[in-house]
Amino acid sequence: MEQLAELSVRTNFGPADWGIVIAFLVASTIAGMWAMKYIRDMDDYVVAGRSVRTYLGVASMIAAELGLVTVMYSAQKGFTCGFAAFAIAGLAAIAGLIVGRTGLIVVPLRKMGVMTIPEFYERRYGRDVRLVGGLILAASGILNMGMFLYADSLFVTSVMGMHDPDTLKWAMTIILALVLLYTAVGGMVSVVFTDYLQYTVMAIGLVLTSVLLMSHFGWLNIVQQVHQIKGAEGINPLISPKMGPWYLLWMLFLGFIGSCIWQTSVMRATSAESEDVVRRTYSWGSVGFLVRFLIPYFWGISAMVFVYADPKLRAIFLPPGGAPPKVELCAMPIALSNLLPAGLIGLLTAGMLAAAMSTYNTYLHTWSAVLTQDVVSPLSRAPLSPKTRILIARVIMCVIAFFLLIWGLWYPLGEDLWDYMAITGAIYFTGAFAVLVGGIYWKGGSRIGAYGAFLVSLLNIVALAPMQGLLGVKWPGNGEWPGLVIVPATIVVYVLLSVLFPDRRTEES
Repeated sequence: MEQLAELSVRTNFGPADWGIVIAFLVASTIAGMWAMKYIRDMDDYVVAGRSVRTYLGVASMIAAELGLVTVMYSAQKGFTCGFAAFAIAGLAAIAGLIVGRTGLIVVPLRKMGVMTIPEFYERRYGRDVRLVGGLILAASGILNMGMFLYADSLFVTSVMGMHDPDTLKWAMTIILALVLLYTAVGGMVSVVFTDYLQYTVMAIGLVLTSVLLMSHFGWLNIVQQVHQIKGAEGINPLISPKMGPWYLLWMLFLGFIGSCIWQTSVMRATSAESEDVVRRTYSWGSVGFLVRFLIPYFWGISAMVFVYADPKLRAIFLPPGGAPPKVELCAMPIALSNLLPAGLIGLLTAGMLAAAMSTYNTYLHTWSAVLTQDVVSPLSRAPLSPKTRILIARVIMCVIAFFLLIWGLWYPLGEDLWDYMAITGAIYFTGAFAVLVGGIYWKGGSRIGAYGAFLVSLLNIVALAPMQGLLGVKWPGNGEWPGLVIVPATIVVYVLLSVLFPDRRTEES
């Protein structure tokens, strides 16, 4: 980062762009606060009264899953892998479409009328499993979003030409405070409503920026440049050192996880008006899963071409052996700040902040709801009133937000941002996959089996770079191997323990 500050990298971000960004932030906050009048009880707060229809559900799902952090980690993959990264987008779309057509997991959950996944655990296995599953889900999810603020800070500082991290710490604190304000007050109604507004702004910025990059570089020129810089590995994902066949298998599994097991996506299913709306939302949403990767990948690839043409930037971003992950994350925003004209760069920044806020409000709302509904409420001796639950959820949101500020500054990112998020998410979802599938589609699943699956899934933490350094090991690949081993291990443990220690109700039936 010091090298970028010394270079005094220029930017086209000017006064008009500041005006656009500020106007958007004010409008989004007012819209979120306005949604407060529709909140009557916890059902409205958590799942928007189960009244979300197809178009709003699709827009909300795409907006929530296409956050600024998504753009950042996807652009980093495009920057480091070239066109080979496009394979991940295709696999995510295929997985989303299959879930939409089959209703895998999400339709049964909607039929049951649950608000959170751990609520299903209680109905199927017992309250203690709900408590444990809720804790692991929330911990994994909060850890998963731990780098959001840091990545978003890098985007905004790089676009605005402010490479002093202290300046952006204040800016991101203000943005997070605004998100907390309207998400805590308006709940899921605010999340869905503001997602739709932010989706519109974001879509305009994504399309205009992509068209400009295409016209500036030219498609054939970009392909030729990638082949010159990366060789065949920049085109073929099977031979890319950052990917390979086993990594692609892991990406396909993550596509299913992101669609039907990760709570932020499932929240859309539980908020849907009907089961048919759930299927349509996921079927059409698969297009969004494709686009949310393809466009940022293309931006990252364009950034690679841009920095390669400048010897000073090339020495920072494309040195022999590769640049540190935190440096690679700055390449795309710096390229855009130089290539986009004033006005458009402001619109893009507003769109990216829209994406960030959409993701923050969804994740903050989701994890606070899980902890309230599935941890605090089950531990309470007396039933909690709707007002008390909402108050607890709002307090938990503030605690999570504080954690994000601390963790984002402390964690030494030693892997690609996408791989960090996959690993931290796997701490929960590798076990949840066995527990959900077994609990929904197999009558023989037991609570001891669920405990075993969750316990095995915690082993994913060893894939994080700091943990590898602490243990003195280096796993092959890019974080896929622990996950690919642990997924079948959780299934085997779940089935084996369920057979050896069946629930009484299973024996009676």
